[in-house]
Amino acid sequence: MVEMTQYLLSRPHTLISLTAFADRYQAAKSSISEDLAIIKEVFEDEGLGELHTLAGAAGGVKYIPKMKRSVSLDIMTEVCRQLEQPERVLPGGYLYMTDMLGQPRLLQDVGRIFATAFADRDIDVVMTVETKGIPLAFATANCLNLPVVIVRRDNKVTEGSAVSINYVSGSTKRIQTMSLARRALKEGSRVLIIDDFMKAGGTVQGMRDLLNEFNATVAGVGVFVESGEIGTEERLFNDYVSLAKLTAVDMKTKQMIVVPGNYFES
Repeated sequence: MVEMTQYLLSRPHTLISLTAFADRYQAAKSSISEDLAIIKEVFEDEGLGELHTLAGAAGGVKYIPKMKRSVSLDIMTEVCRQLEQPERVLPGGYLYMTDMLGQPRLLQDVGRIFATAFADRDIDVVMTVETKGIPLAFATANCLNLPVVIVRRDNKVTEGSAVSINYVSGSTKRIQTMSLARRALKEGSRVLIIDDFMKAGGTVQGMRDLLNEFNATVAGVGVFVESGEIGTEERLFNDYVSLAKLTAVDMKTKQMIVVPGNYFES
C-alpha cells in the first residue's frame, strides 16, 4: 500500500487503471479497490488531495493534488513575514525573493497551492517568462502533470523559428521584446500563465498577446506576489490569482507590508 501511495503521488492527474495496479502487484482487483479506498480516505483526511474514481472498462483512479485553504494560508502568512524583511527592499519598490524561489520545499508548497487554485481548469500547458518565474512554473506543472513553455526575452538560434512581439512594461513603461519558438506551443492550446511578481501586469499582458499569435487561450493567470500599490484602473487586466500582495513600501525606512493575496479573499 505504501508503494501504491507513492506511485499515485508521483503521477498526479494521470488515469491509472485497476488492471495496471493488479498486474503491478499481482493482486486481485477487489484487493486493489480496498487499498485505494483506504488511500483515498487518508488523502482527504490529511489534505493531500483527492482520489477520483472513474467507472467502466476504461476507468481507473486519478490523483488530484490539492491543499486545504487553511494550510495554504499558514504557509503564505509565513512567506509574507519573510518578505517583509527590510533588506529585501530594492530600488523601485521591488522585492528581493530569488533566494526564496530557490527553496525546493517552498516551491513544492507554492506549486501545490497554484495547482489547487486551477485544478478545475482545462489546461494543456504552463507558461512563464524567463527567468525567476521558471521554478514556480515547473513546481506548478509538476502538480498538474503538464509541460512547461518558457517565453524568452530574445530569440535563441537553437530554438528555430519563433514568434516575437513588442510589449510595454507596466512598471517601467519601456517597450520590450518577448519571443516564443513556434514548436514550443501547439495551436489552440489552453495555457496557464505563472509569474513571480506583477505590478501593472505588462509582462503577463505581453504573454497574453503572444498567445494570440498561436490562437491559444489563457486558461488562468497565477502570480506569486502582486503589487497592491497599483490601482484596479491601472492594472492591464484583473482576472488573476495572487498568493501574496505587497501593499506598502517605505523606501526611507525600508519598511514593507506584505499580506496574503486575493486567492485567500474568495
